[in-house]
Amino acid sequence: MTRIAFLHTGAVVIPPVAALAAELLPGVTPVNYLDDKIVADLRDPRLAGSVEGRLESLARAAKDGGADAVMFTCSSISQLAAPVAEKVGIPVLRIDEAMADIAVASGSRIAVIATLPTTCEPTTALIRERAELAERDPQIASEVVEGAFEAVASGDRETHDRLVVAAIERLAPEVDVIVLAQASMASAADAASVDVPVLTSLRPGIERLAASLSR
Repeated sequence: MTRIAFLHTGAVVIPPVAALAAELLPGVTPVNYLDDKIVADLRDPRLAGSVEGRLESLARAAKDGGADAVMFTCSSISQLAAPVAEKVGIPVLRIDEAMADIAVASGSRIAVIATLPTTCEPTTALIRERAELAERDPQIASEVVEGAFEAVASGDRETHDRLVVAAIERLAPEVDVIVLAQASMASAADAASVDVPVLTSLRPGIERLAASLSR
């Protein structure tokens, strides 16, 4: 039986990933690995350099546990997927890659909204990477919603969603598609009322994983 390891940087993402895996990956055994300090440590100059090694260690543990592939579920670490895969020797997939491809195909004006700079920058870079592969050159605007991460980290989902929804609805008239850089922002996507697509990463990413496993 195929085993896929999901590597998380926040526990909040584990339940929705598990639900999508149950729905979209029949016959696959999912296993979860969590380092919930990675996002904070990426913002700490003393610890940021440790992150790639920690991800490599978790990916090796997944491989030793029988995983056929690893999927990073956090956009803050997407840029480390390729070097970790090279060192560990099994595929390391990015859950946000499919979202980026959809964004590139949706129009030439893309807005990226995040609640942390450490996620905004890698997501924007990923969209540029996927746009280059698609031979497109979109305009990409990005914004970090101040106060939203602190709100959700303290358990105040209502304030987080209100702040993110306000950013979505303010930017929507100026763009063709909006990308939410963090999976934890999905509830705000559901609450916003706009006329452009608002993309999140989890479902497209796991749908792409399912498609790859069926080949």
